[in-house]
Amino acid sequence: MRYDVIGLVETRRRHPFNSIYNTGEELFFGTCNSKGVGSVGILFNKSLSMNIDSLEQLRIRIGCLRLKRCGSIPASTILVVYAPTSNYDEEKIEAFSMDLEKFYGGGRTFFKVIITVFNVNNGPRRTSEERHTGTHGLEWNEQLERLS
Repeated sequence: MRYDVIGLVETRRRHPFNSIYNTGEELFFGTCNSKGVGSVGILFNKSLSMNIDSLEQLRIRIGCLRLKRCGSIPASTILVVYAPTSNYDEEKIEAFSMDLEKFYGGGRTFFKVIITVFNVNNGPRRTSEERHTGTHGLEWNEQLERLS
């Protein structure tokens, strides 16, 4: 399998964990809360190791990998995000959305990428305008509507 970055969600680690493998790949896990909820991780290829500016867990559900400018490739920010499910109370969902908006809007990088699980519902295609979604359409729940 070829990859540059893989975002991991709901890793449920109580303590932060970093590891560098013999292959040069690196793994970072953030921490979850006291109830074992949340935590994100990032696995990245050895080709990116020299370009990492910072790697941190911004919130329990948001991790951030910042890459330095490398030759003609501009600086980039990759956010790994684990959105709360719709059974969370409205205040927690709103706080999560505000945090994500703040972190996405901050910084001075040219490219920003979000790797996430937004807990959307799959369903049959309803109109011809939804052809780009493949054989299944997307029915967005309230959280995804809020973030769109």
